[in-house]
Amino acid sequence: MQRKNAQSLGEVIQEFLKENNWNGKFQERRIIQCWRVLLGNNVAQYTTSIFIKNKILYVKISSSVLRGELQMCREMLIKRINEHIGEQVINNIIFS
Repeated sequence: MQRKNAQSLGEVIQEFLKENNWNGKFQERRIIQCWRVLLGNNVAQYTTSIFIKNKILYVKISSSVLRGELQMCREMLIKRINEHIGEQVINNIIFS
């Protein structure tokens, strides 16, 4: 017997996260976890702090040279991060 209103487990979880306003926080956590994957180990080793507030990704980089290079690639990084997550989660990146 097949149910008419059957949903996949993924759909149920997404609906639950959305109803409880947890979806944004979940996506933000995924961005922080994927930083090393997207930018590689070399960049990650110079990253001392990373957090998100009001759709802005704040990244503290210990190398001033690397910080300058990342600032020049800011728009590309925003696009790449949002594509990796699958939705518009980040609007800006601030490197310090």
